[in-house]
Amino acid sequence: MTIAYFDCFSGISGDMTIGALLDIGVPLEWLQEQLLGLPLDGFSLSAKSVSFHGVQARHFQVRVQGETVHRHYGDIKSMIEKCSLSSRVRQTSLSIFDQVAEAESRIHGVEKANVHFHEVGAIDSILDIVGTALCLEYLGIDTILSSKIPLGKGFVACRHGTLPIPTPATVEILKDVPVYGSGISEEMVTPTGAAIIKALAKDFVDMPPMTIEKIGYGAGSRNLPKQPNLLRVVTGQVHALSDENTQELLEDTVVVVETCVDDMNPEIFGYLMDRLFEDGALDVYWIPVFMKKNRPGTLIQVVCNMETRSTVINRVLSETTSTGVRFHPIRRTKLIREIVTVSTAFGDVLMKKITDLEGNTRLVPEYESCKKIALAHKIPIKKVYERIDREVVSPKLSTIPLTKTDPDYRDVP
Repeated sequence: MTIAYFDCFSGISGDMTIGALLDIGVPLEWLQEQLLGLPLDGFSLSAKSVSFHGVQARHFQVRVQGETVHRHYGDIKSMIEKCSLSSRVRQTSLSIFDQVAEAESRIHGVEKANVHFHEVGAIDSILDIVGTALCLEYLGIDTILSSKIPLGKGFVACRHGTLPIPTPATVEILKDVPVYGSGISEEMVTPTGAAIIKALAKDFVDMPPMTIEKIGYGAGSRNLPKQPNLLRVVTGQVHALSDENTQELLEDTVVVVETCVDDMNPEIFGYLMDRLFEDGALDVYWIPVFMKKNRPGTLIQVVCNMETRSTVINRVLSETTSTGVRFHPIRRTKLIREIVTVSTAFGDVLMKKITDLEGNTRLVPEYESCKKIALAHKIPIKKVYERIDREVVSPKLSTIPLTKTDPDYRDVP
């Protein structure tokens, strides 16, 4: 699997991103020709070699002739949807713009379709975003990972006036993304750069085990005195956590949200678990603990994805007697698994297909599917599991109809 690792040690912007991807091997002439598929006029692209702190990089620039036009999100969305570029490029571009539109909508309190872009609605920002999507398609990138994102400090002048760094739009876009303060009095991350990495990065981690194939450096517009103002993009083949005798394992990052309670009506726990799973929790635990003054209590522990962390925290704080929660990201390794639909005597049943380290697969019925069958046919749920297990283990059984003498028969089709 070909991945691109974005090493954002000096932040990220749209021009830095394209500069790095050009440095890896995307031809500038090809990029300009592809961007002519957009209904935009009066622009030209350039990319020159620069050296920051002794490191050679590409500085990408868009030159626009004539007056800059500011657009609404609906205008940009329509433009991209109707252009002649590939569906993958269109979808990637729209997902990036959607991040900006969501942020601006919340900041200014307007409907997303009516968000009026200024800086990000200008031609150069549109070309940065669509150009990024084109470059990634050209390079055949399957997955993007990123380092944590450094933020600058200070103030910057823009159309709205003088704004703090990072700007409100940048901070809003980077919600649920791991960031840290760099201490540098410059704008390290632009709204366009924040939207690109938020929309495209599957995870924000240290560089994974991989075979490095190509490295590209994209230069920012300023040469910082204390460090190179560069974005480094590394592409290559990811190393699976396996050896020649075992199958590939999957890795990702999740968040554990936890708190302890000792003064809550225990009837609430069942309700809370149901709501947490509806909120997108991956797993929920109740763990007996002894708290201050040896009081017995319960440790509530919820595993969730980064994007649902805020929802899970709000649920715990609103539905329990807790006054605060702890949360921390953790890495996890998983066997390859997918949800499949299997035809059985009960009809189609959702099952989890799991591939073990030796490449063998097994099917595990999903509880909710079995529950629906048991309720519909008024039979014990264990009978549902047993019948499905017999059919899956011995496929020939799936062609044998149930009869009234079968112990599992309850008007099953």
